[in-house]
Amino acid sequence: MARLAFPLNPLSDHKLHPSLQCPRSLFLIQTGAPRFRVLRCRTKPEAAETQEKLVVDGGGSVGDGSSSSVKTADSSPADSASGFPEFPTKEINKRVALASAVAALGLFVSTRLDFGVSLKDLSASALPYEEALSNGKPTVVEFYADWCEVCRELAPDVYKVEQQYKDKVNFVMLNVDNTKWEQELDEFGVEGIPHFAFLDKDGNEEGNVVGRLPKQFLGENVDALARGQPSIPHARVVGEYSKAESRKVHQVVDPRSHG
Repeated sequence: MARLAFPLNPLSDHKLHPSLQCPRSLFLIQTGAPRFRVLRCRTKPEAAETQEKLVVDGGGSVGDGSSSSVKTADSSPADSASGFPEFPTKEINKRVALASAVAALGLFVSTRLDFGVSLKDLSASALPYEEALSNGKPTVVEFYADWCEVCRELAPDVYKVEQQYKDKVNFVMLNVDNTKWEQELDEFGVEGIPHFAFLDKDGNEEGNVVGRLPKQFLGENVDALARGQPSIPHARVVGEYSKAESRKVHQVVDPRSHG
């Protein structure tokens, strides 16, 4: 880098010897002595394209009469940006709304298929008890009550098993609140509900399952009945149940009903 020092002369500051002129890369800096200035010339003008002017304290920039502050020739547009993330667009909102609607529909369908089956649904599709005992098929008799929490909980599992074996096995629902079934309650020894009695094709009881138990117990017993096995794998099993004695509070007289 070349340097030149000379007395201060406002009329001749811009005049340099031709051999020392460096267009587009000239910087003017005032030294500690007020009578002299130092001109610095970059040997690579192209490196100074973005910073061509350095304003000197007490004087203007080289080539103009601007005020005394340091400025650069280029200014990035990003400096004026807010820096905040963009707000969601209408298109994004539409996609979110569509995804939410699809998820809600899927949840509704899943709930209806797996958990929406009620005791009333099972009772409505059940076969009348008298008919079941006379058609030559094995039978599953469920003693239940609408107020029985365990009965309601197991309803979806019973429905799935019923749908799988309904062509080979009868499914009967007897409501313990109906006084019509007092004799059957005594005959099958129903003390807790749900009470599942498994009958062969001749109406003889092969075993029973009472209360909250794994779905596979019901499925394996029904499968054994459907295949005509002489016995069922779970003949006497008891889980958590509701006491059948509570039926006395809810008893109804409806001899016309099979449920």
